[in-house]
Amino acid sequence: MTSLFSSPAAGPFGRRQRRERGARVPVTVLTGFLGAGKTTLLNRFLQSSEGQGTAVVVNEFGAAGIDDALVRASADETVLLGNGCLCCVSRTDLQETLRKLVIDRERGDIPAFRRVVIETSGLADPSPILQTFSTDRALADTFHVEVVMTVADAVTGAETLDWSAEARKQAILADRLVISKTDVAGQAAGEALMARLRALNPRAEVDVAVSGAIDPRRLTEPVTARRNAFVAEAEHSDGIGSFVLEFDKPVAWPVFARTMDTLIALRGPDLLRVKGLLAVEGCKGPVVVQFVQHLAQQPTELEAWPDDDRHGRVVFITRGIGKQQVSDLLAAVQGIAT
Repeated sequence: MTSLFSSPAAGPFGRRQRRERGARVPVTVLTGFLGAGKTTLLNRFLQSSEGQGTAVVVNEFGAAGIDDALVRASADETVLLGNGCLCCVSRTDLQETLRKLVIDRERGDIPAFRRVVIETSGLADPSPILQTFSTDRALADTFHVEVVMTVADAVTGAETLDWSAEARKQAILADRLVISKTDVAGQAAGEALMARLRALNPRAEVDVAVSGAIDPRRLTEPVTARRNAFVAEAEHSDGIGSFVLEFDKPVAWPVFARTMDTLIALRGPDLLRVKGLLAVEGCKGPVVVQFVQHLAQQPTELEAWPDDDRHGRVVFITRGIGKQQVSDLLAAVQGIAT
């Protein structure tokens, strides 16, 4: 960490931000099972006032993944729809699509947009999308993943979880879970699916959508530390587990950073997602840390904590890595450093 700051507003990680995303464009990753109703939910969102000024990226192969009400004659170019939404359907790399959106906006070829929604294929693992914003520094300076939302339908969702590892991973990596088609499947099926989803991802908020109708702000509001609950360790199928490390006092940044460097070097592919807030020595506000497998995003210091809880807490979603192993490694690095 640097010892000399460029201004009173700056800290070891640069200028402090009011919110994690700062001036960057917030991104919602909308994923979910095949036929779960992602497009219906997205259409309802785009028709709301909160959905205006949204750039939509459909990240899948083959035919377009949203209906003709959104995608016009061409599936390979950016089109401006009547409601002010930008819909970009690309069969090429996601990074190229996002870069093109930025270039076209700067040239004035398309209207300015205030957020992006990436709708994934029903068979997609969301991890590569999250990695995109870590590997491409230019994109990370422009965009910020605000919410990962996964849609599961009450009709076939439980069965899909049984046979699809991708579906289980979609549920585990979500910040918010949405259960659809309860009006078709019935209340009992909806409650059973909710129990399965909570077992897979006890941290996530869960909403129920009828005909794609939920509060549109659920697609845009970040999940705060208080709402995220940070529950105890949970073990899932496929060797995937989730746990939280909590810190009663500020941590020395070199200790935490070296611990994560070691984890990445030894088990990078098994660090599916790591995200949290840390009280760091020498910082006035909390520091947001994020990792996706072997990639680390630039830490961001906020001006203030988002709630009354000032304790550091970091959620780990891992494959075959337990809480005690990470705690022991952190303690070992701490012992060597002091």
